[in-house]
Amino acid sequence: MRDQESLLSVAHEAADLARRILRSRTADTVAFKAERDPVTDVDLYVEQSVRELLRRRAPEIGFHGEETASHTLDHDLSWVLDPIDGTANFTHGIPLVAVSLALVRRGVTEVGVIDLPMLDARYHGVLGRGAERDGQKIHASSCSRLPDAIVSIGDYAVGADAAHQNRLRFAITEQLAARALRVRMLGSAAIDLAWLAEGWLDASITLLNNPWDMTAGVIVAREAGAQVVDQDGSQYTFDSAATIAVAPELLREIIDLIQEADGEPRGVD
Repeated sequence: MRDQESLLSVAHEAADLARRILRSRTADTVAFKAERDPVTDVDLYVEQSVRELLRRRAPEIGFHGEETASHTLDHDLSWVLDPIDGTANFTHGIPLVAVSLALVRRGVTEVGVIDLPMLDARYHGVLGRGAERDGQKIHASSCSRLPDAIVSIGDYAVGADAAHQNRLRFAITEQLAARALRVRMLGSAAIDLAWLAEGWLDASITLLNNPWDMTAGVIVAREAGAQVVDQDGSQYTFDSAATIAVAPELLREIIDLIQEADGEPRGVD
């Protein structure tokens, strides 16, 4: 059985490859998986290239990618990849783009790597060993008051059910606009969670939980000392409906705000 250090090294090698591709290519083709949900030839090329590298370096480990998912996370040991988190940003030349790669063993994330190729930054978290940016330890914010907090929110929903899904998103945005220091929408869940881990953001509210979007970022945020929960305040799992990551002292206030926006006020135990 490989140790965490060797698997982290493989993950960094994969992120290096993805970074080189993203810095050297622009999208020639843009298709849509669903309404306003783009995928480019570069997404597909990065995923194929990274998957092949991971297969060569660790053939015993399964693979679950956003664009070519091959099995579910009940596999004993799996890589989980989002080749471009922030594809809409990428197609418009906005540098807020991330590669997100995690290693999950029997439902527990052991390693997460987030690379920001256009910003020359690399984050990683290893279970029980903390989180780092470019080799330096990072820590979540100590912010304790919403009026002092910068809060990121995930993209608004698109597609056939967008109007229904966005009601709560709009209500949360309205609450935050009235109470938080500032609200940000960066267009990449991986960047939201990485910058939360670094203490640049004080909370991140994303009302979805796709494994490729969240798995690496959650372990980076948790290992940096952030709290990560579902929207009702219960402990975050792969089955959670949402991904709420916060500076620990803001947890109660953020969950109360979400529940108020949802019309169901209740505190965190």
